[in-house]
Amino acid sequence: MNITAIGTLAGAAANMALGGAGSVAASAASAGMDFASALDSALQAVSQSGNQADSLQQQFQLGNPSVSLEQTMVAINKAQLNLSEAVQVRDRLTQAYSQIMNMQV
Repeated sequence: MNITAIGTLAGAAANMALGGAGSVAASAASAGMDFASALDSALQAVSQSGNQADSLQQQFQLGNPSVSLEQTMVAINKAQLNLSEAVQVRDRLTQAYSQIMNMQV
């Protein structure tokens, strides 16, 4: 199995597990980007959704009339889902690494 195939598989796994952020990783893998860059862009998307949720929450607490409670709650739930999916991908990558290291050559 070559490096391109590994990147494609990793992008597909990230796409299945990360939802919106995973599509960034999958498109990066299909564009020939290396795995580290794809993972970095997916993690930046997760971080960005968390920052957006924090910003909306702060604006709602300050009484900004253009920010509704529903909008804030949806953003917070999206950020929580993205983070939990990123943790699942991390766990699966760690498990895959462990299995590869335990293989006999």
